[in-house]
Amino acid sequence: MDVPKDSRRMHDHPIPRMGGLAIFIGFLLSAAVFCTDLRTDRSLQSILLGAIVIVILGVFDDRYALSAKLKLVVQIVAAAIVVFYGDLRIDRLTNPFGSSLFSYLDLGVFAYPITILWIVAITNAVNFIDGLDGLACGVSCISSLNMLVIALLVSDAKVAIIMAALTGACLGFVPYNFNPAKIFMGDTGSTFLGFMLATISIQGLFKAYAAISFIVPFLLLGLPIFDICFAVIRRIASGRNPMEADRGHFHHRLIDMGFSQKQSVAIAYVLTGILGLAAVLLTVSGAMRTLIMLGAILVVGAIGIRIIMGATPKGKFWQHIKHGIPPESEAAPAAPTEPSEAASPVEQEAEHEKD
Repeated sequence: MDVPKDSRRMHDHPIPRMGGLAIFIGFLLSAAVFCTDLRTDRSLQSILLGAIVIVILGVFDDRYALSAKLKLVVQIVAAAIVVFYGDLRIDRLTNPFGSSLFSYLDLGVFAYPITILWIVAITNAVNFIDGLDGLACGVSCISSLNMLVIALLVSDAKVAIIMAALTGACLGFVPYNFNPAKIFMGDTGSTFLGFMLATISIQGLFKAYAAISFIVPFLLLGLPIFDICFAVIRRIASGRNPMEADRGHFHHRLIDMGFSQKQSVAIAYVLTGILGLAAVLLTVSGAMRTLIMLGAILVVGAIGIRIIMGATPKGKFWQHIKHGIPPESEAAPAAPTEPSEAASPVEQEAEHEKD
C-alpha cells in the first residue's frame, strides 16, 4: 500500500501499488503467444530477460524501498544483458542535417556505454513522470502505439507484435489507474515500461540508416526525456544532488498552475500525441513536411498557452512571472492524485522505509 506521507504524494488515502505486475503479466502472455521470434531471436530474449530483472527489482523496491544506488546498479546490469547477450547497441548516430560532411557517426567502443546510458536514462525518465493518476501509463501507451504504427509502416513485424502487446497491456491498466486511481503501478510498472520503450527503440528505430533514425526516438519519448533532463539541470543549478527528489516535475508545475490532475494528464497526452504524430510523419513524409507541421503546431500552441495561462483556475499566471512570485506561493491545496511514483530509483535516495 502507498500511504501519503510527503508533499509529493498528493493522494489522501492508502492505495495499493503493485499494479505493475498486471502490466508485465499481460504483456508477457501476449508476447509469448504471438511473437514466435522469441524462441530464436537473442535480441528479443535479452530484452525479455532484462525486463524480468527490472520487474523483480521493482517488486522488491515497492515492498521494501531499496536504496537508490542499489537500484541503479541493478538497472545497469539489466541494460548490460541487452547490450552484451542480445548484441543490441546504438552503433551509429545518423546526421539529421544532411550528408554534406558525413552520413553517420560510428560510435565504435563508445556504443556500449552510450546504449547502457540510453536504457537506464529512459527507464528512469518514465518513472520520473509517474506522479499523476494515469500519466506514465497513458504516455507510455501513446508512445508504444506510435512505435507500433512506425513498425507497421516499415514492415518490421517483430517490433510491431511486441509494441502491440505493450500497448494492450497499458490499455488494460489505464481504466484502473486513471483519476481517481484504484491502483498504482509502482516502480514495478513504470520502470518496466521505460525499459521496454528504451530497448525496443534501439531494436526498431536506431537500427535504421536513414536520418530519421536519430530523431524519431527522441520525438516518441520527448516528454519523459524533457522532464528528466530538466530535473537534473534544475537540481544541479540550485546546488542540490541530482538524485534528490523534489516537487518540480512537469506534472507538478501544471498542478501548481491551477490545472486539475485530469487536465494535467490530458495536456501530457496531447503533447505526447503531437510528438508521436511528428515521428510518424517524419517516417513517411520526410523532414520538410514534418518541420512545417511542427512549426504550425508551435504557433497555435504558443497562442493557446498564452490564453490558457491567463485563464487558469488560479489566474494571473503571467502576473506571477512578471513580479517574480512563484505560482506555488498562492496555490490552493492540490487535488488528490497519484503519488509521486516519479520518485524514481535515482530519486529515492532518502527513502528507505515503506509504510
